[in-house]
Amino acid sequence: MTFTIQGVNCAAATPVTADGSPNFELFSNHCKSLLSEGCHGVAILGTTGEANSFGLSDRQSLLDYILSDGVPAEALLPGTSAPSTSDTLTLTKHAVKNQVKGVVLLPPYYYKNVSDEGLYRFYSHIVEGVGAEALKVVFYHIPQVTQIPLSHDLIERLMTAYPGTFVAIKDSSGDLKNMNSMVERFPDLAVLAGADPLMLPLLKIGGAGCITATSNLRANDLRMVWDFWNDPLRANDVEAAQARINDWRSLTNRYVQLPTVKTMLARSRGDIGWLNLMPPLVELTEAERADIWTEMDRLS
Repeated sequence: MTFTIQGVNCAAATPVTADGSPNFELFSNHCKSLLSEGCHGVAILGTTGEANSFGLSDRQSLLDYILSDGVPAEALLPGTSAPSTSDTLTLTKHAVKNQVKGVVLLPPYYYKNVSDEGLYRFYSHIVEGVGAEALKVVFYHIPQVTQIPLSHDLIERLMTAYPGTFVAIKDSSGDLKNMNSMVERFPDLAVLAGADPLMLPLLKIGGAGCITATSNLRANDLRMVWDFWNDPLRANDVEAAQARINDWRSLTNRYVQLPTVKTMLARSRGDIGWLNLMPPLVELTEAERADIWTEMDRLS
C-alpha cells in the first residue's frame, strides 16, 4: 500500500553556532545531503533537532531559510509542537502556508495524566485553527519522553473526525507490538518506526517506513532496506545494510544520544560546527569524542 507519508525520513539534527543561534547554511546543506543520500523526507525540528530548545522565531526562520535555499517543501516534515496551544498553532500555520508535506505533532507535554478528551481537544483546536485541507499530521508517540501516550481510541476518534488529516504516526516507543496493533487497526495510517533497527521488521508487517536519528549518518543503508526488503535476490544486501544500521545506531547510544549524533556528524560532514549544542545538552568530553571517532573509523 502507498501512504501519503512513507519511506526513509530523517529526524534531522540542527547545527548551531557557538552562541546558540541556528547555523542556517550548515543546516540547509545537511538537509540537501540527506535527500541526495537516499532520504525520502526530512523531519526537521524534532527531538533529534533540539526543537524545544529554540524559540518560535528561530523555528520559523530555519524553515524559511532552507526553503529559500532550495530544499523542496514536499520533502519536509517540520515538528510544530509546543506546550502552548497557541504556539503550536502559530508554527503549524506557518508550516502549512509554506506547503510542507506534513507536520509532526507531539501531544502537549507539560501536564501529565491528561485524558483522551483533553488530547482530542488539543489536536482538534490545531486542525480547526489551521483550517486548511493541506494540513497533514503525523502523530508523534514518544511516551518515554512526554509521559503522555497516544491511545488507539484517540487516534481512531481523530481520524474519524478529520478524515485525510491524520495520515501517519511516528512511534518512538520501541514497542513493535504497539506498531503491529496500529497497522492492523488503521490500514490508512502510515506507521513509521522511530528507531532504526525496527524499520525492517515493521515493513514486514505492513508498516510504512521510519523517521529516525541514525539516518543522519546511514541514510544510504536505510534506503537499501526500504528499496529491497522484499526482494529475495537482494536479501544479503539488505541483511548487510541492516547490520550496519544496527551498529551505527548502537554507537549513537554509547553516550548521551544527541551530543553523540552531533559528534558523529562533525566527523562525517567534516565540520566541527556540529559539536555545538543548545542548553541543557552539553558536548561529549574529549575522551568520549575520540572514542566515538575511533569507532566510526572502525565501522566505516
